[in-house]
Amino acid sequence: MVGILGSIWTVLRHTFRRRVTVQYPDEMPYLPPRRRGRIILSRSPDGQERCVACYLCSVACPVDCIALQATEDESGRRYPAFFRINFSRCILCGFCEEACPTYAIQLTPDFEMSEYERHNLVYEKEDLLISGPGKYHDYDFYQVAGLAIGGKDKGEAEHEDPPVDLHSLLPGSMIRHA
Repeated sequence: MVGILGSIWTVLRHTFRRRVTVQYPDEMPYLPPRRRGRIILSRSPDGQERCVACYLCSVACPVDCIALQATEDESGRRYPAFFRINFSRCILCGFCEEACPTYAIQLTPDFEMSEYERHNLVYEKEDLLISGPGKYHDYDFYQVAGLAIGGKDKGEAEHEDPPVDLHSLLPGSMIRHA
């Protein structure tokens, strides 16, 4: 009896409250700044693809909705030959964005991704790739990674430090002399 009266009281209490209705197409709902939505692939500040096809996003995805294949251009720079995300399986967890070392994958607050047919929810690289750098405007993976690119050796690129000798980071007693 107490449960029934409590339920009726809750219904009556909410009956006379002012309703909050968002007229969706005309006015957009409030979205928190850190909301995870549509996945995009961003570009470096120089306009090239940021993705180096390291497969970390695919490994980190708990529902296995990311597929890609690595290839290289003539200068040795890696990029994906194809990059595919199946949004019908994606749970928008953000693990792919956290795993990406180049900030290529970014989740935007866009939420309008509904489709009438399931096969339209499979996005290819051409659908995901945007023309700008996204959230990280100045970051360029090839300037901080210590890779040889464009005829320059490691540490010779602009604004790049020389590579660190990993043996210098070990404690004194653990350094092996070969």
